[in-house]
Parts: sequence; structure tokens; C-alpha cells
Amino acid sequence: MSSHKVAELLREAATRLPGGNARFEAEQLLLHVLGAERAWLFAHAGDEVADEPRQRFELLVQRRAEGHPLAYLTGRRGFWTLDLEVNVATLIPRPETELLVEQALARLRSDDMVRVADMGTGSGAIALSIASERPLATVMATDLLGPTLAVAVKNAQAHGLDNVWFRRGHWYAALGADRFDMIVSNPPYIAADDPHLQQGDLRFEPPPALASGADGLDAIREIIAGAHKHLVPGGWLLLEHGWDQGEAIRTLLEQAGFVEVQTVQDLEQRDRVTLGRWPG
Repeated sequence: MSSHKVAELLREAATRLPGGNARFEAEQLLLHVLGAERAWLFAHAGDEVADEPRQRFELLVQRRAEGHPLAYLTGRRGFWTLDLEVNVATLIPRPETELLVEQALARLRSDDMVRVADMGTGSGAIALSIASERPLATVMATDLLGPTLAVAVKNAQAHGLDNVWFRRGHWYAALGADRFDMIVSNPPYIAADDPHLQQGDLRFEPPPALASGADGLDAIREIIAGAHKHLVPGGWLLLEHGWDQGEAIRTLLEQAGFVEVQTVQDLEQRDRVTLGRWPG
């Protein structure tokens, strides 16, 4: 990059980045380096950028050009109404997962003191979104890995959410003998040999949080099989999954004894969330 001015730096960086969001991504990387808000760019387009931040910016642009996810480079990702810290220990929250939050909130009255468990919480995106919208709820967020759970704890603290609790452990082992009005999860659901694991952002995200057995359903089978021990009568189980897994998961839920089983599609009319109610 030859120029040190904001406008020229962004223009040149955008030519090096792939995809239709190149300019936006260049802006996000520069704002991250400078610690500035987006409105600053328009007022300071002709400003010179000092050598040290310019070099940091160039390094980030290079890493993004190599495919490193923008969210990992900036350490942030927006989800629901929250700005969340993310790192390589967590999955990157995705817009389609907001459907799981919407479906959960639709079944949680704002004036009920309900208990919700989010298993495999990652950055805490689902648990914290529910907790922020249902302040009377008690939300238990679990994850197997300590470094991952630490990110979720920091995000809860940053947003002042004191109705979220955290436990470390493998699926239901983290819940002990507790029972909940709702269990939600965005578990790993990609088949282990799926070529998409070697493409795009997925190349850089933690494999155990993505893949689950030959058909991608190992974790979901385990969650469905154990749910009845941790749901109160009438409690709900909601699962995010792949676009081609809805039918299989509906069958698993019905075989396990769940009622009111249905699959909800995302904005692209793809199966995304399947849910059921434990009878009672």
C-alpha cells in the first residue's frame, strides 16, 4: 500500500479482499486498528494514518485476503442486539442462528421466572440474547472447554447480564440433576467428511464445534436421548441444524416421545430449527 491517507488505504485494501463486502471489511479492519467508530471515516478520509497502525492494518488485510474470518481478526461479531467478543476458541455467531432465539422467545413469557439451558454456548450468543430479552429467566450456559466458556462469561459481564450462569461439561453432564423449562442448542451438526469444512470461515473455526459423526447427527442424537431427564413436563427442546436434517430430527424427537414437533425454516426457506415439547 503506497498511500498513508485513510481514503486511499481503504480503496487499495478493498482491491485485495475477495467478495462483494470487500470495502466494508476493509473499513472494519481499519476501524478496529484505530479504535474508531464508522462515522469517523467520513470526517477523516483525508487524514494520514501513522506507520504503526498502518502496518497493523496491512497485516490484517493480508490475513483476511488469506481467508482468516473477519470476526476473528477484529475479535467482535454482532448478534441479535449484542456486540460479542469472539476468538478462535468459539464459533462465529451467524445471523441464521437468530431464528433459534426467536423461536425460544416465542415460547417464553416475559413475566415467567423460567429456567433455560443453552448447551454448547460458545461465545454465549444464544444464552445472552435470551437472557437480555427475558430478564426474569435464569439461563444456564454450558460448554465443554474452559477457554470457550471464558469468552461467554466476559460477554455476559460486558452486557451486565446477571441472570446467566455458567457450567463446564459435556452436554448433560454440565446440568447435573437440574431440570429446565427449555433447552436450546446449536450443536455441531456437519458430517465429518463434508467438504465445506475445508472452505471459507469453517477452515479456521474449532472442528469439534462443527462436525459430529458420519451424518452430522451424533451430538443431536445424544441431546434428544437425554432431554427428558432435564426438562420439566411441558418443557421445550429447540435445536439448530443443517438444511437437510429436519426430517431426521423430527423422527428422532417423535421416537423419543416429544409432541408438537415441527421444523422452522430460515429466511432462505431452508430447514433450520426443529423443536418439540416434552409431554405433561
